Amino acid sequence: MLLNELRDYIGSVLEVSRFRDYAPNGVQVEGKTHIHRLASGVTASQRLLDAATAWGADAILVHHGYFWRSEDAAVTGIKKRRLSHLLRHDVSLLAYHLPLDAHPTLGNNAQLGKRLGFVERGRFGEQDIACHGELEQPQMLAQLGAYIGGVLQRAPQVIGDGGRAIRRIAWCSGAAQGYFEEAVALGVDAFLTGEISEQNVHVAEEAGVAFIAAGHHATERYGVRALGEHLVSQFGVEHKFFDMDSPV
Repeated sequence: MLLNELRDYIGSVLEVSRFRDYAPNGVQVEGKTHIHRLASGVTASQRLLDAATAWGADAILVHHGYFWRSEDAAVTGIKKRRLSHLLRHDVSLLAYHLPLDAHPTLGNNAQLGKRLGFVERGRFGEQDIACHGELEQPQMLAQLGAYIGGVLQRAPQVIGDGGRAIRRIAWCSGAAQGYFEEAVALGVDAFLTGEISEQNVHVAEEAGVAFIAAGHHATERYGVRALGEHLVSQFGVEHKFFDMDSPV
């Protein structure tokens, strides 16, 4: 398939034009015109670039790309090495941030809820990227934490009474701890995201709502992988997901 065809198709599926984002969504680095092998991963780190190009990728699809709004524009150091690697190998980089978080079936939050067996009842947060709903069966918080750890293969940090029954839950992958108070206002029993900040501990204690920090990377593995697999079904492109694990 053609790179521009890939860009246009993903842009349409993810409704990229309706999002106000912190980085450009779409082709961030242009490489080969024709795409036969598509690699995907969460973050366009040097580790991912090395693994993808060693596999023979023509393009790399990620959730966390480059050129963030607050980023220094100078092409030096780490940025120079990453861009040089892509240009030297003539490999394209496509990145999708909020549109990939928000998509109702392929998105990070839809896929995370599906993996964990959450029943989605609605959306909230910036541009409706976060989800709220309920568990298929109520669980004690300690049981829920252990279950999440097993599914995501990473032990979460759980703030709250382990013996409390959890039925209603809100979730948002990545660094969405800023949505916690909005989730509390929805009347949920627990909130799940990737990271935790110091103030979240006090809000959890005072509101009586559990906070589960399950890892930024661990909660965002699934959207980009689902999108890559969807592209295989649509275009027959060869796809490989590279899970470059992170402790965060």
